[in-house]
Formats: sequence, structure tokens, C-alpha cells
Amino acid sequence: MAYIRQIEPADAEGPLKRIYDAGAQRAGQVANIIKVMGLDPRSCQASMGFYVGIMKSENALEAPTRELLASVVSCVNDCFY
Repeated sequence: MAYIRQIEPADAEGPLKRIYDAGAQRAGQVANIIKVMGLDPRSCQASMGFYVGIMKSENALEAPTRELLASVVSCVNDCFY
């Protein structure tokens, strides 16, 4: 199993703390994928902006359908996030 250093929410400062706080507000906790990307807050912010833009905005698919498709794709790709 691979190991990637993560910055825990209690240790986050500055822009990373704001990213973590927003993630915790959306989901009730900071997801591991956000913590993994936290080593580079600028890239993490861009990635989260992309995700929120696709998954949380109004588009042709309803939210449950988008989440179901994301789950199926993750399963097919053996991704546990």
C-alpha cells in the first residue's frame, strides 16, 4: 500500500485551513482525498473547484444520478474514494 504524507486538519494553516474548513462544512469532515492534495493547497483548491463545479452545480443530471455515476466509475477503477 502506498503512503502519502497528509496534513491533518488540526495542523492546517492559511489557505489550506480554509480549504479544509470548506470541505468539512460540505461533508461533515475533511475527506482523505483533500488531505492527500493538501500538500499543494493551490492545486487542491483548483481540483476542489473543478469537482464542486461539476458535481454541485445545476446541469442536465440530478444530484443523485451524478453521485451514482461517480460511485460506479470509482468502483470500476478500483478507487475507494
